Amino acid sequence: MLARLLPASDHPVILRRHFERLFLLAQLLVDGGAVAAACLAGFLLTQVLGGYGPRWPRPEYHPLFTWVVIVTIATFAVTGMYSTRKSLLNVVEFERLGRSTLVALVLVSALTFLLRDPTGAGGVSQDALGFMDLRKVPALFALEQDKFSRGTLFFVFGFLFFFVAAERFVFFKIIQSAHRRGIGHHHVLIVGAGPTGQKVREKLLVSPTIGWSLRGYLDDSPEIQGQRIDGVPVLGTVDRLDECISQLKVRTVFVAMPESDEARILEVSRRSRGLGVEVCIVPRLWHVLSYPVQIDRLDSIPLIVPQRSVERWTLAVAKRALDIAGAVCGLLLAAPIFAVVPILIRRDSPGPVFFRQQRIGKDGRPFEMLKFRTMRAEMSGDALKPQDSSDPRITRLGRWLRRTSIDEVPQLWNVLTGDMSLVGPRPEMSFIVNQYSEHDRARLSVKPGITGLWQISYARLRPIHANLDYDLYYVEHQSFLLDLVILFLTPFALVKGTGAH
Repeated sequence: MLARLLPASDHPVILRRHFERLFLLAQLLVDGGAVAAACLAGFLLTQVLGGYGPRWPRPEYHPLFTWVVIVTIATFAVTGMYSTRKSLLNVVEFERLGRSTLVALVLVSALTFLLRDPTGAGGVSQDALGFMDLRKVPALFALEQDKFSRGTLFFVFGFLFFFVAAERFVFFKIIQSAHRRGIGHHHVLIVGAGPTGQKVREKLLVSPTIGWSLRGYLDDSPEIQGQRIDGVPVLGTVDRLDECISQLKVRTVFVAMPESDEARILEVSRRSRGLGVEVCIVPRLWHVLSYPVQIDRLDSIPLIVPQRSVERWTLAVAKRALDIAGAVCGLLLAAPIFAVVPILIRRDSPGPVFFRQQRIGKDGRPFEMLKFRTMRAEMSGDALKPQDSSDPRITRLGRWLRRTSIDEVPQLWNVLTGDMSLVGPRPEMSFIVNQYSEHDRARLSVKPGITGLWQISYARLRPIHANLDYDLYYVEHQSFLLDLVILFLTPFALVKGTGAH
């Protein structure tokens, strides 16, 4: 998309060399525009609700909106909203946006007290600033507290979150489009072609639009030299590190050989950093580090201390309240679906309207999950889900129901009864859960959900049990804000057509 804005001959010079700087500058400008638009929308909504009709913001609101823009952009910068590295699903950025918006709201609310103008003369008295040796500040920054509505501020920040989230989602897609064209991504190498290196490759290749272009492996094993592992070439032994970095213009090296001795790993790291390359080392205990940990010290010896998972009753109460409210609203809005879809299902194929199947819920407890039936009644037993739309088990109507995820709507009843949550790992069948390792069973420590990280990921079309990392990440990082972010991103995943087959 962005590549079309410039002549093809300009791409290498301008975009490839200055891609990150140009996009950060553009992001800053667009963020400022989105915040300003939120100020205008918040003011207009306040006027309409007050019965005044839409009008342009009065002059006394200009200082307030000036501070909203300044404080919000500054908060974004401090909280890392302008980092050049993006997460795979952009979930971290949206969660950070939620926190930044709340912090900015608190700061602006404090400023409305500190920078008030009790005289109404267009300045701020020294009494108001106390700690500053100034008689006045420019009228553009003085807040006449009694002349604007407090409700306006809350409307502004409500719009602000959604406006910035929407424009950043669009920006993320533009960046992805540029990466697809080979613009702005940087080359990476994986040192170590064993199981750990292949796991890194899998994560890098889940989405080629994240900005990392994998050039190949380096590995000392003689039997794999010159071969390809899942399509990725083994470029040679580790001794060729300097040559490959130089010739392939590598910017990041992933050291994925935790079985090697410490001296070898440090040597690879030293050589890479000596060439100005970023080094990412996969540690020997990377499975342990996938859980939240803290670094402690015993004198000069660093200690990795896993954080104890504590059941937070506030999170549980808030999550349950969100589930009940969401399920009730969802069932009311889905009333037309419940009126029409059952008729269509009965006309399409003989059998019951609902598909009922035992699934495994929190703490391994079984429950009966509901769905609209999408497969032929005689073929709807316990088996792996269909991998493509041509599966003979799926009915004609079922293909559409699964693609749009409308077949999942009856699970709102499971949410209302407490067997499921709006957000969480997908519930699996018992024969799959029986194959879980002790590590995998951690996903059973929370309620299963209708949507979740896996459902909005690029790996959506692969089996659930092949992508447990998403669920384990959610289990260890769950929060009320993360649930809201996942719910916000779910409609976008549906629009992209990543529903099940």
